[in-house]
Formats: sequence, C-alpha cells, structure tokens
Amino acid sequence: MNQNLSSYRIFYTVANTGNISKAAKELYISQPAISKSIQKLEESVGCKLFSRSSRGVVLTDEGKLLYDHVSSAFETLALGEEKLRRSIELGVGHLKIGVSATLCKYMLLPYLKEFIRRNPHISISITCQSTNETLRLLEDNKIDIGLIGKPENLKNIHFDFLEEIEDVFVATKDYIRNLRARGIQKNQILSSSTLMLLDKNNMTRQYIDDYLQENQIVIKDSIDISNMDLLIDFARIGVGVACVIKSFVAEDLASGALVEIPLGIPIHKREVGFAYKTNGGMAKSAGEFIEFYKSYRSFLYNSNIGNSKEGG
Repeated sequence: MNQNLSSYRIFYTVANTGNISKAAKELYISQPAISKSIQKLEESVGCKLFSRSSRGVVLTDEGKLLYDHVSSAFETLALGEEKLRRSIELGVGHLKIGVSATLCKYMLLPYLKEFIRRNPHISISITCQSTNETLRLLEDNKIDIGLIGKPENLKNIHFDFLEEIEDVFVATKDYIRNLRARGIQKNQILSSSTLMLLDKNNMTRQYIDDYLQENQIVIKDSIDISNMDLLIDFARIGVGVACVIKSFVAEDLASGALVEIPLGIPIHKREVGFAYKTNGGMAKSAGEFIEFYKSYRSFLYNSNIGNSKEGG
C-alpha cells in the first residue's frame, strides 16, 4: 500500500458525500488539501478515481472498484473500535495462566471458580505444564501468571506465597504388611519397595531425587508416572509406595485407605504460589486476577480454619 490511511479516509469520505466541500467540513480540513490528496492517490494507483458532475463528484468505474475494498476496510475498523469500546465497558479481557495439572485441580480451581463468577467477561486460557515449563512460558511472555512451586532462582519473577505443601510416601496397609512379612524393616521400605514418582521433568521429582540422594537412599525398583492423580490411584490399588502431596490424600489417610511411611528425616515443606513477571507491561485482566487472589486467599484460609475447627 503506497498511500497512508489518511489518504484513503479522504477518498472514502469524498465518495460517500459526493462533494469535496461537504467532505472538507466533515473531515475539518481545507478543500485544496482534499483535492491535492485525491490527485496524489490517483497518481499512485495510475487512474482517475472521480469525475466531476453538476452536483459534485462521482466515482469512476475504477474508483468504484477501489471503493468496495476501502469501504470494507473502514467498516472493519469501525467494528473493531466498537468491539473495543464495548469490551472496555464490560471489562472483557483475556487471562493466560500456566499451572501443573496437579496444582490446577487441587489449588487453582477454587480461585478460578470465584474469579469467573465475579468477572464473567474475562476469558481464561489454562496451559497445564510442569513448573519448569511454566517458568519458561512466563519468561517468554506466553502466559500472564503461573501457579508454581517456588524455585530457588526467581530472576525477574515475583512470587506470591499461597500455602506450604508437604511431600510424603504412602501405600496401602496390605502392601506394608507384605513387606514386613518378607522381613523388611521400616527404614528399608523405600529402598525395598516399588517406588512410584512423578517423571523427571517435574520439579517435585527433582526435589525428591535430591532428598533421596542426600539421605543415601538407593532405589532398586521405581515407576515414573506423569501426574499426581495416577500416583494416588496406583497407591490405592497396592502397586507400590507413592510420593504424593500430603494434603491431596488427607481423606485417604484419615480413612486408613492409605498410610504414611515414617521417615527418619522428614522431607522439608515447599512453598506454592502465584508468580508473574516484574518487568514489562501487564494485561489489565492479569492485574485484576492478582488483586482478586490477594484478597480471596484470606477468605479461603479462614474458611479452612473454620472447617477444621468444626471437624475437630
């Protein structure tokens, strides 16, 4: 396109009014300026676009061809402006969140449910990846916010703590009973059982591998599993000993469906929270979500305390 948008705006307005004088009043520019712009556009496209009549100007056949396309373009622009105006009035936006499948199910959903209720015009995209991948997506500006386990190095990432999580090893009573029948002692359970862990790309797995190495626990038989729900399901049917987040199996532990394997040295608790980049611009919808979860997490925390007291 050899001409700028203002030239086509002038052409479009003159064509609609059929009169240079009327177009000048509508566009708040002089008649000579309009005539000069039309002349320059005609020279650029290589043909006459208007012919003079007793009432003003009319489009030539070539002008009509160009007008059809210019008209469509300006109608599209007008529609875009209207949609933008309405989206601002309604608070429409797009929020992109990265989170692991486990944290999405057990921690993100309560926040999303209430946020969507309060902000029905904000569309939400969820990318389910490991914490490591979520951090890469944040760095590349492909998501607005991530729900992650706190890494050692945050660089340009701001981290808002939500809660602590505790990793534990669990199995069924029957599985533990069978190990004991084979003469395996409590301190030998991890090294003598089928140990089920998240795959090696997961930050939780890396954390557990460090724990096992630091405590010189050598694993003879292990199964890598892609997500926490499968780990829990396999543990429930007695496949082996699973490393899971304790709060996610609270009901199983309370009912006796699973039992926690005692450890001589407990695994340190980890922090989980929302993270976002501190440099660069932020989408309005992302800012609204940040303000929301900062206030709503207090509500969830107090509700959990109340439920605990009622249960006790």
